[in-house]
Amino acid sequence: MADHPTMDYAEHERTYKMFVGLTKWGTISLVVLLALMAAFLL
Repeated sequence: MADHPTMDYAEHERTYKMFVGLTKWGTISLVVLLALMAAFLL
């Protein structure tokens, strides 16, 4: 059997928080962009 290394929970937590933050701000940015496009292009 393969020997699995121990999990680096601190790094996992940091990566997850970065992913959630980028997803949140990306979604907010898209909503603002769509609202501005609706206001100025329609």
